[in-house]
Amino acid sequence: MSSYREITRAQWNTLIAAQAAWMLVAMDALLYPFALTTLKGVFGMDNAAAGLLASASLVSSAAGGIGFGVIADRIGRKRALILTILIYSLGSAGAATARTVWELIFWRAVIGIGWGGEWTCGAVLVSETWPAEHRGKAQGVMSSGWSLGYILAAVVTALVLPHWGWRGLFAIGGLPALLALFVWRAVPEPMLWQSRTTPVWKEATGIFRGPLRRTTLVATSLTTSVLLAYWGLFTWLPGFLSTPVERGGAGLSIVRSSAWIIPVQAGAFLGYILFGFNADRVGRRPIFVIYTLAAAALVPIYGQMARNQTALLVLGPAIGFFGTGFFGLFGALLAELYPTAIRGAGQGFTYNAGRAVSALSPYLVGALADRGGLGSALAVTSAFFTLGAILVWFLPETRGRDLAG
Repeated sequence: MSSYREITRAQWNTLIAAQAAWMLVAMDALLYPFALTTLKGVFGMDNAAAGLLASASLVSSAAGGIGFGVIADRIGRKRALILTILIYSLGSAGAATARTVWELIFWRAVIGIGWGGEWTCGAVLVSETWPAEHRGKAQGVMSSGWSLGYILAAVVTALVLPHWGWRGLFAIGGLPALLALFVWRAVPEPMLWQSRTTPVWKEATGIFRGPLRRTTLVATSLTTSVLLAYWGLFTWLPGFLSTPVERGGAGLSIVRSSAWIIPVQAGAFLGYILFGFNADRVGRRPIFVIYTLAAAALVPIYGQMARNQTALLVLGPAIGFFGTGFFGLFGALLAELYPTAIRGAGQGFTYNAGRAVSALSPYLVGALADRGGLGSALAVTSAFFTLGAILVWFLPETRGRDLAG
């Protein structure tokens, strides 16, 4: 087993770049939920319409993730990653110019394309760069960028929204384009990709043939279930905290609800990191089950604590830890299920097809919230967390598996 001292500078640069790109795309993606209460007033949207707008970016992110999986197989992981960073930065800056709901939907869809593509390219890049015994840890560190981006979005919203409004908030989201310069100069293409022998444009459909067909079906079902749970919960969590108590929320101000999010995401950061270490130590599947079942148990309790702000603050880190930390599974597991020539295609499709279906979740929770309040509506996500805990057992345990050329 290799030690951390044997990890090269190029490998560290790759991980830092992938984590930073995921952090910044999270910030851009999540500025919308934090500005949701304001945007509903500006554009005259009810909860269902606001959820539908969030769903639009999820659908486009699925298309971006699937498309950039094939692109990354063809032109390289690094080049594809750079393109995704530029796309989601453009989308956020463009959203600041929106004058109608349809223009806002368009720019959110642009963000989604870069957002979905970034995860696919970054996860494959890290998997093919880091050694097998540390792959889970590296993917956990990369995935933790999402929680850092969530915290960053909360801080930026609290600082910018009250003074410069939602347009100023979205304009800040164009700054991540500068990261593309670091990726171009400091991150190499993986040797595993450079030494591939099978042309991807002839073999990408192989993920739907032979023994890989069942793998693709099960993996897609797994990602679908937990993404339905995640987006139903975390799209509406900021809205839940800022919605008045009489309408099923916690009744916090924008600034206080942003502050309440930070402990949740601090717990998520720790959850990502510890998931990676434990997944490399005892296996991907058992740790995933622990996380998802714990999340299923905690969410209904959290949703009924709207009148007890102390309880919300205490339970928040646990919701973040168990409700998001398990995503460290997918960067490692999905890469370990497919050969190099079609790894981007396989990883991109299985994760992002699930994301496309999960686009229904913000709308579903929003529609339920219009009838019974947000706290009760959030509880529906528990069923999807539980389903994920079952489905993971239909995939092989891949801990320590060398990636096939």
